[in-house]
Amino acid sequence: MDPREFWGKSTKFWLCLILLFAVLLGFYSQDTHSVVLQRMQLEKKESSERDCHLDTCRIPEVPRLVYPKAQLLKPTRVDVLVMTPWFAPIIWDGTFDSAILDAQFRNITVGLTVFAIKKYVVFLKLFLETAEKHFMVGHKVNYYVFTDQPANVPQIPLQEGRQVVVLEVRNYKRWQDISMHRMEMISNFSQQRFLREVHYLVCLDVDMKFSDHVGVEILAPLFGTLHPGFYRGDRQSFTYERRPLSQAYIPRDEGDFYYAGGFFGGSVPEVYRLTMACHQAMMADQANGIEAVWHDESHLNRYLLYHKPSKVLSPEYLWDEHMLRRPPLLRKLRYVAVPKNHAEIRNR
Repeated sequence: MDPREFWGKSTKFWLCLILLFAVLLGFYSQDTHSVVLQRMQLEKKESSERDCHLDTCRIPEVPRLVYPKAQLLKPTRVDVLVMTPWFAPIIWDGTFDSAILDAQFRNITVGLTVFAIKKYVVFLKLFLETAEKHFMVGHKVNYYVFTDQPANVPQIPLQEGRQVVVLEVRNYKRWQDISMHRMEMISNFSQQRFLREVHYLVCLDVDMKFSDHVGVEILAPLFGTLHPGFYRGDRQSFTYERRPLSQAYIPRDEGDFYYAGGFFGGSVPEVYRLTMACHQAMMADQANGIEAVWHDESHLNRYLLYHKPSKVLSPEYLWDEHMLRRPPLLRKLRYVAVPKNHAEIRNR
């Protein structure tokens, strides 16, 4: 056989084989790309459904109600700011109708997290008793009590559809460490169970009591509460973390409000993102040998500066009658501090 003829046939054979391989690879790649795309879309859909409760993802139908008509040219409050620059409502008495909101949120379950560690367990009975009178009345509630003393959690009568869930956790030597580890514990349990059990989380301090209505008017994807000591102040007076080395750092020319660490919340996915981000920031600070000036509250303020809350609660929702004089603009005090000796309680 002529060598040229042999190599000519051989070249054609290999060329055909390569072309066939390329075609098959193209089909495989398109099929793989299609499968991957479908999987990504499915995961995105599932994630969206997990992150979005019915009442926050679509407008719920409400039954027929009879209520006073809102007067467009006669606002109910002209003495206070009722809307942030990013169009988040600021919740004051007189700015909402509970009957309408209760109808909108009628099918939700709210989780309330509270930490009763070391001596703070003494506040739990009054906290739960007043919550049953004023917190989310008529709605399903899970009270998630984080404590190192499960046997000391009091038994109190509960309304139908409400329960106390005791979550045993360790204690820490310093009260600052207990405060900072709240973010870690809330984020961990959000993943482990809260996402399956409730639609919203409300994260509160235990050394308080409810003294008036606190209902679904507070619920939003993400909400924070104006600190009673700074609601009148400007940025320069806010006790943000000012050291650039800290992950909680906020420059002096930035800031919207100063938020209280004792009352925040939102949908479970949003609270998970908040608490996880704050925990990771605190761990980064610890690695750098720095601790934010007001611990978890400093990191909360940093987070809410760059992740604007969709509702802001007025100081009606967090007040200390023993340290602050009540101004006329506060028509109601809904959640107030219990008198205590801070040094004795904290330094056990």
